[in-house]
Amino acid sequence: MAPVAQAADAGGTELAGGTELAGGTELAGETGPAGETGPADSTGRPDLAASMEAILLVADEPVPEVALAQVLERPRGEIAAVLSTLAASYTSQGRGFDLRKVAGGWRYYSREQYAPVVERFVSDSQEVRLTQAALETLAVVAYRQPVSRSRVAAVRGVNCDGVLRTLMLRGLVEEAGADPDSGALTFRTSGYFLERLGLDSLDELPELAPFLPDDIDEEQDTGS
Repeated sequence: MAPVAQAADAGGTELAGGTELAGGTELAGETGPAGETGPADSTGRPDLAASMEAILLVADEPVPEVALAQVLERPRGEIAAVLSTLAASYTSQGRGFDLRKVAGGWRYYSREQYAPVVERFVSDSQEVRLTQAALETLAVVAYRQPVSRSRVAAVRGVNCDGVLRTLMLRGLVEEAGADPDSGALTFRTSGYFLERLGLDSLDELPELAPFLPDDIDEEQDTGS
């Protein structure tokens, strides 16, 4: 489980009494006078918001809305609305964690401003960091995918077979099938890559232009 899960309040997260969703739909399981959640309905089913919190706290990867809908036997639209309300409530309450939609699912993450204390808690020996070569190779795959070994090597100027194997073992890169023109095996980033970066899709990757040299266009023109 990610370190953020450890930051969650063991006593559960209370929502503000009477919190309403868009359209006037109230969260299942109204809060009582003392702020405690009750049963979701007369059948005695557990509170919907609290049930989702419990599931997300023990999940080791983002949980899709459809999976929560199936387990909790509720419409997906209702699940999505409650998730969004929970995420907003954590932000308004200034919690040390937030609920994000990443890689097609929802997961708890520690907030960026608390990164220093989380880093101090997590020993460096518990996490093996990627080498500079691995980071460069991962960047090439992320922005050029699907991309072949030879193309990655051409961009970096060195053989990348070993680094690609390492990235695949880490679960950050996966095979993407054969190139339709050359037949060469291609690679792409995985869902775990999006999860680790806290992204919902590749469209959220930052633009490369601000990080390129000012004379990059002149160099490309000269090379062509």
